[in-house]
Amino acid sequence: MAYEAKNFDNLLGLNGFSDNLLKNHFTLYQGYVTNTNKLLDVLMQIMKDGKMSTPEFAELKRRLGWEFNGMRLHELYFGNMTKNKTSLSETNSLYKMMVKTFGSGQACHENFVATGTMRGVGWVVMYHDREGDRLFNVWINEHDVGHFTGCVPLLVMDVFEHAFMLDYGLKRADYIKAFIDAIDWDAVSERFKRSLQ
Repeated sequence: MAYEAKNFDNLLGLNGFSDNLLKNHFTLYQGYVTNTNKLLDVLMQIMKDGKMSTPEFAELKRRLGWEFNGMRLHELYFGNMTKNKTSLSETNSLYKMMVKTFGSGQACHENFVATGTMRGVGWVVMYHDREGDRLFNVWINEHDVGHFTGCVPLLVMDVFEHAFMLDYGLKRADYIKAFIDAIDWDAVSERFKRSLQ
């Protein structure tokens, strides 16, 4: 069963993000979906042909993590943004976890933003570690490197240049502010709720 690209056109008109930037980013995401499907097809054929001990199989298997995570991270990223301003109530269980982990909601916010402003390209992911019952704001260099095993991604921010340079040039901090203003806290809270189950 092939993966299908999700439609995020509902984000067009998002404050702080030009439609041109978003459309380019949607096209990039669709490429990850296409390449994930292609790799899965080729890997299945290699398996059927009994050629799993070949260098081609090994390299394609490694590449699958890049393409698949590129697909999923973009879905999480677009999925935690909204044109309708939302907020996180201090009575919300996610907010309480932020306080438990970081000391305050503001400290969690500052940690997330500081992680996003680090030099380099990649992703910032707020993870919930179910086993340790805490949050982590994690820097991910590449789609397939640096994820916290067993943790659930709650909030995802793309900090590769394609996510902001068209609108913000090198002003990453301005992009991050626009992203923070566009967070769909209802979606993020729902992810946290599911991670508790």
